Amino acid sequence: MKKMALHWKILIGMLLGAVFGFLMVNFSGGKELVSDWIKPFGTIFINALKLIAVPLILGSLISGVSDLKDISKLSKMGGKTVMIYLTTTIIAVSIGLLLVNGIKPGNSINESTRSDLVSNYAESTQKYKDEAANQIEKGPLQALVDMVPDNIIGASSENKNMLQVIFFAIFFGIGLILLPEEKAKPVKDFFNSFNEVILKMIDLIMLSAPYGVFALLAALVVESPNSDLFAALGWYAVTVVIGLSLMIAFYCLMVFLFTGVKPKVFLQEISPAQLLAFSTSSSAATLPVTMERVHEHLGVEEEVSSFVLPIGATINMDGTSLYQAVAAVFIAQAFGMDLSFGAQLGIVATATLASIGSAAVPGAGMVMLVIVLSQAGIPEAGLALIFAVDRPLDMCRTVVNVTGDATVSMLVAKSEGKLGKPEVHEWDETYKVDH
Repeated sequence: MKKMALHWKILIGMLLGAVFGFLMVNFSGGKELVSDWIKPFGTIFINALKLIAVPLILGSLISGVSDLKDISKLSKMGGKTVMIYLTTTIIAVSIGLLLVNGIKPGNSINESTRSDLVSNYAESTQKYKDEAANQIEKGPLQALVDMVPDNIIGASSENKNMLQVIFFAIFFGIGLILLPEEKAKPVKDFFNSFNEVILKMIDLIMLSAPYGVFALLAALVVESPNSDLFAALGWYAVTVVIGLSLMIAFYCLMVFLFTGVKPKVFLQEISPAQLLAFSTSSSAATLPVTMERVHEHLGVEEEVSSFVLPIGATINMDGTSLYQAVAAVFIAQAFGMDLSFGAQLGIVATATLASIGSAAVPGAGMVMLVIVLSQAGIPEAGLALIFAVDRPLDMCRTVVNVTGDATVSMLVAKSEGKLGKPEVHEWDETYKVDH
């Protein structure tokens, strides 16, 4: 009997987890049962993915950069990557602004609901405001300072320091390029083997993916806020989801126009990474799976995927940028503010730059949103208005972030002549241990 495709297993796990969570909410002690005995398995699954994120970047990026054999190729590829990422981010923010100005979801928030939301989430709002204040105080060039670690061991201990790890890996790879081949070979062989071990660990972790997402979705349902608050924010959520869907369609169009890969094939092969992104709300945690899907299933050669995808997981946050644009204008509308064209252009610029500074972890977009609100003169207390639905929307925008990374890697690979024919798998057996 043929095995069920991985993305179907994950989807079934998600649906069963959501149903189980809804059932447990109706029983006395059900919430505690899920929190104490189910949620930990979801946390273990996320931790396992995060565990290999830094080793994967070190192994794959060092191998990929050193294989280029020419620093000029590296700078050329890097320039293309950054330019495409910036372009897609600006498009995402623009789509968000067009939708939120057309739908005007903030007009549906009445004074009573606004007061309830601000009161219920005041403590969480203050936490993000404090983090944003620290970010602003560091100065305009702090992002460049933070990119260069003073201790690679310390940088590798935190997934939020991914950009520092990427900097070290690229720097190390350049060093290997400049060495004579006979001296560099033992080190390159080590990292090639090291990378293969990490990929095999991903195979093993993915065997538990359906169970991990079951636990994550069950916990999310039982911990969700009051349903009345969700109803009040329905138009805002709809606006964000429409925008994110349009970005997915835009990616499919770009892939088809520039690589000839049909949208159905592209979405089918990247779907396991998308579903994991939805479950974990973390581009960093999903990175190992994204890299494997793009390389082994979409035909992107490893020297491109190992370079473009880790950078994308750090600086390419199209879904987050779109959400920040919609959220900022939504909050302004809820407070009766009429933002000028200039103020909205400022949102485009700030959201684009803020997305580069967003860590690839759940909730990081909230910190960056405070900066966007401050720049536009929108009351920061309005952050509380979107807390009730932020978690499920965070899951959706992470899907867009991951899809954008995969799209850009295919475009860069095509421009470099490093894109092979995608391997279409009707029945996905990639994650069998003996693969």
